[in-house]
Amino acid sequence: MQIINHARQEKEDWREGVTTVMLVSAVNSASQLCIFDQYCAPGLGAPTHLHAVEEVLSVIEGKAEIWLGDARKQIETGESLIIPAGYWHGFTNLLQTTLHVRATLAAPVFEASYDDRAELSRRFLPPASQKR
Repeated sequence: MQIINHARQEKEDWREGVTTVMLVSAVNSASQLCIFDQYCAPGLGAPTHLHAVEEVLSVIEGKAEIWLGDARKQIETGESLIIPAGYWHGFTNLLQTTLHVRATLAAPVFEASYDDRAELSRRFLPPASQKR
């Protein structure tokens, strides 16, 4: 049984004004989930992208506009949106305060394809010493 201390997990700036904290992934032995928090400055969020797996995007604090294909919805603190696998989506912070969102993906490795090819791709894999 492994306890994960989230206060000790590193914060990473994924892009200017967007900080990510990877909570659960293959790095800390998850086999089916990737869960991470993002903190987005006003007007910022995630650019249009897709995942090969289903995602649940939850607003922990604030208000976001999320797009899924051509559809747009606003969600706020305490609400979630299920994003089907393979759908282009993204979100932006609608308020003048920091948006805190939590993303849960149905895979232990974070992978995304971005509409903007200049966007940096990331993967969270366990260290080579943990691989068999």
